[in-house]
Amino acid sequence: MMEIETRVDRFVRNCWYVAGWEDEISAESVLERTLLGESIVFYRAADGRLVALENRCCHRGAPLHTGRREGDSLRCPYHGMLFNAEGQCTEIPGQDIIPQRARVRSYPVVTQDEMIWIWMGEPAKADPNKIIRFAWHTDKAWRKKRSYLHYQAPYTLIVDNLLDFSHLTYVHSTTIGTPSTATTRAQVEQIEGGLKITRRYYNDQIQANRASIATFHGPADRWQIYEWFAPSFVRLYTGSAPAGTGAHEGRLVPEAMQYRHCSVQTPETATSTHYWFTHAANFKTETSEVIDVVFDGVARAFKEDKDIIEVQQKALQSGQPFQPLVIAHDQALVLARRLIQRQLDEEALTAGQQPATLQVAE
Repeated sequence: MMEIETRVDRFVRNCWYVAGWEDEISAESVLERTLLGESIVFYRAADGRLVALENRCCHRGAPLHTGRREGDSLRCPYHGMLFNAEGQCTEIPGQDIIPQRARVRSYPVVTQDEMIWIWMGEPAKADPNKIIRFAWHTDKAWRKKRSYLHYQAPYTLIVDNLLDFSHLTYVHSTTIGTPSTATTRAQVEQIEGGLKITRRYYNDQIQANRASIATFHGPADRWQIYEWFAPSFVRLYTGSAPAGTGAHEGRLVPEAMQYRHCSVQTPETATSTHYWFTHAANFKTETSEVIDVVFDGVARAFKEDKDIIEVQQKALQSGQPFQPLVIAHDQALVLARRLIQRQLDEEALTAGQQPATLQVAE
């Protein structure tokens, strides 16, 4: 059995994490964001490329984001040391010789699918081809909306929530849940780097928040197929079609309603998490009505998740260490915790450290 942790003190580092939306950083702006317990400063060089540097001057630790931009460089606000886009100090006021170690760490950073991705592990392993893709973000066949949440809880509690949709019946009864969600068992498969979880509903009802934009009336065959990649990325394929028209066998009639969803969590600290998400639809895309209605329900549902998870976190922090009772719906989250544990252990062994302490359920 495992104890549910109230803080996660080690993070998987050799993977790409989302650091924000691509358009958050303009040509002139400087953005500070704490990721995996480290303060990072982001800005754009003159050629448009993103720069990500450790946000502490190597002299006395002053935060560089409170300094000033000078071309492609940042000047420390405390004693005026100047750092270029590679993190190397190029000027120390009043001193001619600049020590080679006068530098701050520079992080690999790229943009893809309208998001900023940063690599905070070993730079030599930073392969952009391994970034999780969300292709519908830039596909004109899909109309999407996006949002952000800030959680006062460790990212692992959010992963647990996303991998067990049985809670939809109770937490989201007026938004995206239906009574059948809690009684429908998921099919769980292991895929490269993660899990595939499939739920199929036959002759069911459309979710309450989507009835007004439905393309058909009457019972529906619905599906929720989501791919989770360790440590914290979800691609969700979901939709509804008139019952009995063959959707579960791969035949989609014109009335079928399809959605795509992106959920990514990046740990901020041991007890707080950044959460970026998008939702998209590929029908009635000539106006924003469909995605406005659907996204309103999704956003309200995610606020419901945030409320219950933050209350859960407070409860877990009180009293004695908590050992959860594992039930049938927990299959995916138990496997997910094992995958995260494996990644942490592999990184610890490579670094010559003791294996990580994230607990895994049996």
